[in-house]
Amino acid sequence: MKVSRLAILLLVLALLVVGAAQAQDEKVLVVGHAEATDSLDPARGYNQTTSLIHQTIYEALVTFPEDSAAEILPGLASDWAISDDGLTYTFNLNPAAVFASGAPVTAEDVAFSFNRMINVQGQPSSLASTVASVAAVDGQVVITLTQPDPSLLAKLAGPGFQVTEAALVQANGGTDAADAATTDAGEAWLNGHSAGSGRYMLDSWEPQVQTVLVRNPNYYGAEPGYYDRIIIVNMPEAATQKAALESGEIDMALDVTADQVPSLQSADGITVYQGSGNIIHFLLMNANPDVGGPMSDPNVQQAVRLALDYPGYVSLFGGVNPASIIPAGFLTAYGPDRALTRDLDAARALLAEAGYADGFEVTLNYPVFTFQGVNMETNAQKVAADLAEIGITVNLNPGEIQVALESYRNGLDQFSYWFWGPDFIDPLNYVEFLPGMKVGGTRAQWTDERADETILSLRDQALVESDPAARTAVFEAIQDYMQQNGPFAPFLQPGVQVAYASDIENYFWHPQWTVDLSILSSAE
Repeated sequence: MKVSRLAILLLVLALLVVGAAQAQDEKVLVVGHAEATDSLDPARGYNQTTSLIHQTIYEALVTFPEDSAAEILPGLASDWAISDDGLTYTFNLNPAAVFASGAPVTAEDVAFSFNRMINVQGQPSSLASTVASVAAVDGQVVITLTQPDPSLLAKLAGPGFQVTEAALVQANGGTDAADAATTDAGEAWLNGHSAGSGRYMLDSWEPQVQTVLVRNPNYYGAEPGYYDRIIIVNMPEAATQKAALESGEIDMALDVTADQVPSLQSADGITVYQGSGNIIHFLLMNANPDVGGPMSDPNVQQAVRLALDYPGYVSLFGGVNPASIIPAGFLTAYGPDRALTRDLDAARALLAEAGYADGFEVTLNYPVFTFQGVNMETNAQKVAADLAEIGITVNLNPGEIQVALESYRNGLDQFSYWFWGPDFIDPLNYVEFLPGMKVGGTRAQWTDERADETILSLRDQALVESDPAARTAVFEAIQDYMQQNGPFAPFLQPGVQVAYASDIENYFWHPQWTVDLSILSSAE
């Protein structure tokens, strides 16, 4: 049948009109965020952005309430039991749970996911240091530990323990074999696709540009995702996020600064959340003399701690001065009233005792980054100004975040500035800053051989103590010690400011994943 050009033109126009109508009907949430994603593979990704995205597309055996980390709730697991000796955890799965593919979530999937994470030996694997084995036994998940771990359930609710569909990951190069560190090839696929059971699926990720999530059509829960599409746009600068929110280009800005709050609060159609954060900004001083040079000297390390103008950082970005590396508000943590105070005379005396009465020169490494409204360049400049007052000349060396991360994680920084968000919501997470652990031992090269028996004994007690009163005593002793010793200088626990369109509903700031984008909706 011959079709006229006019008919074809009318058909094309009709299709364009239908497409435009569908696009208008599509519910889209656009989020501005300073991206720090290193990987979207659950076995490898390990930072705040990854946690934000994984909370949306994956699920874990257990979880936290929407608005806090006050208790452990069922996730993919309907219930669980712990053996009397604290070494065996047995989980029953929710029989209704299915992956986005429609396949049921099984104990075998859980065992595969956990064993793959452990054997890939990526950043999250450190959270499984006490896990001896994970197995599927008669439809149940059985986790056996090498020693009691009072933080295990909190860890299971956090990064690295997301459950993936084993068959799908295996079909795309993934393996949970003992040699997965060298043979697993699943990361490339998982960086562009997801294999989870959450409300959303990963549609695409353009590193340092944007991440696009789409609604999971097979979500089994009672409340599926409201938005058809969630777009997380990389906006490193807080000023850019603010302008984009005010113009309507984005619906939520996760990294606005405290000084932007007044004008945002007065803007029509914008709501601002303000609260206490749990991020700690700190300086690292390498404990290995071959790398750290003068920064490895205990007297120099304490001089640095005493030279910092702590209230000055709060005046810039809000929040509080932490008394230790454990955030104020955490169980066992000292409050800001116990924080160190500046003492320039004592700092100069310590430098003289270390043999640096005339000071010295050092390079400070840090990423060019703004996170949750805190500009690291501004803080780095202030650190340099503070230390100049005791004779330490600091040369600033800003770097691209992924390059800077590699040097930091490999323990190559002489002196660097970073921030830490909890991997799991328990003070035991901060044992990582002690000798021989991930941050203390690997990144600061504070090995057992370079530490004294006092802190080594406290570390070993903290790793296994489960009695609440005894735990408090141990962590208080650790905080007392770290105020006077060690290669870290925590100096700021900033507040949190998030601004969003006022028609957005069900927003909660969360200490583990920042915000659960999958539960947000919009007033109709």
